[in-house]
Amino acid sequence: MNGAQDVGGMQSFGPIRHQADTSVFHADWERRVLAMTLAMGAVGKWNIDMSRAARETLPPAQYLASTYFEIWFEALKTLLMDTGLLTAAEIASGVSDNHGNSVPRVLMANDVAAALRRGNPVTRPAVTEARFRVDDEVLTRQLNPSTHTRLPRYCRGRRGRVIAVHGPQVFPDSNAMGLGEEPHWLYTVQFTGAELWGKDTTAASVCVDCWEPYLEYSNVTPI
Repeated sequence: MNGAQDVGGMQSFGPIRHQADTSVFHADWERRVLAMTLAMGAVGKWNIDMSRAARETLPPAQYLASTYFEIWFEALKTLLMDTGLLTAAEIASGVSDNHGNSVPRVLMANDVAAALRRGNPVTRPAVTEARFRVDDEVLTRQLNPSTHTRLPRYCRGRRGRVIAVHGPQVFPDSNAMGLGEEPHWLYTVQFTGAELWGKDTTAASVCVDCWEPYLEYSNVTPI
């Protein structure tokens, strides 16, 4: 979607500077937010793309003023309310008003390490041939969706070259909406810096992973 989270290539945000403090957590509450997010994500009421979409729905001013784990916490609350696991009143009070809701599965403490190692595989079997090949010149579609997408704004309607073909993977645009996985072929597309930002840029090139519905051949008009 076109939201505050899509800041790549935008002006006036300044460079990303290296921080000497490489700690994953800066406060104990951040550990708890990550733990709750993992535990609740494992129950099967939503998928990873729905989680990303929930984070994107924060108002821009709130999103940009929030820390990483504050954004995660707000998204978790949204998901819990949207799926009926908690109410806004229960979150505000910190006290459950019912005897609990049934969930498909529960992540036990002893299973956390194995679950993290396993991850969430998104590769799926091919049922169609790949439309594009390595070295094909492609054009990204000019999309402006109101829902989740993994195609950044700065490379929409831009010409690039396929440098890798990864096989079919879960399509986040549909998965985030609860419309099913709809696997599509995934490609790595290389764009020149000049194509993205004009001749005065200092960037040589940028590589972006693009699902097949994002792409056309380069000799067509952007859609």
